[in-house]
Amino acid sequence: MIRVENVSKVYSTRRGPHTVLDRVSFELERGRNMGILGRNGAGKSTLIRLISGAEQPTGGHIRRDMSVSWPLAFGGAFQPHMTGLDNLKFVCRIYGVDWKPLVPFVEDFTELGVYFREPVFHYSHGMLTRLAFALSMAIEFDCFLIDEAMVVGDVRFHERCHVELFHKRKDRAFILVTHDANVIKLYCERASVLHEGKLHPFDTVDAAYDYYTKHVVHDLG
Repeated sequence: MIRVENVSKVYSTRRGPHTVLDRVSFELERGRNMGILGRNGAGKSTLIRLISGAEQPTGGHIRRDMSVSWPLAFGGAFQPHMTGLDNLKFVCRIYGVDWKPLVPFVEDFTELGVYFREPVFHYSHGMLTRLAFALSMAIEFDCFLIDEAMVVGDVRFHERCHVELFHKRKDRAFILVTHDANVIKLYCERASVLHEGKLHPFDTVDAAYDYYTKHVVHDLG
């Protein structure tokens, strides 16, 4: 179970405090999933980082009774002067996992070739994202956090990502954040809408889509 309880996030700006998330609450059980719809800049990625523990909330609590991934394809914690292989070893040490059996999978999935053993500061953004996604799949979690920004590379690579995540790990919990209602409809059993710092939960994806269309997309128009 993941419990997000009255979580707020406030950033300091030159114009004063800016509230991105305002007392957000929800629960997610093992093996279940949910989508979070919101326009660009609504705070979706911020919420994902808070749930992962990459950032701390300004207020409220997040309780995790199952293992939670970092945001998929997030490479912000990589050590730039270490190779891709060394970063794999480093992440495995953090999670108490033997790195040796994971090397063939990561090498094959990333298709980095000789760059797998080169410092990651030589990598393009796409190469970094492929490495981060591969590490996310190599280390198993009870719940995966999926940001729409994970989509990189060509169509074939997208398909490989979807197979690994939504087919091979279909028994896992996940939270998917996006501004694309079609993605939510395709993968999620229920959805919420993040708008103006507030999270609006719905029992069905269709109900969330209707609200999103009327109160978010319409307002932007």
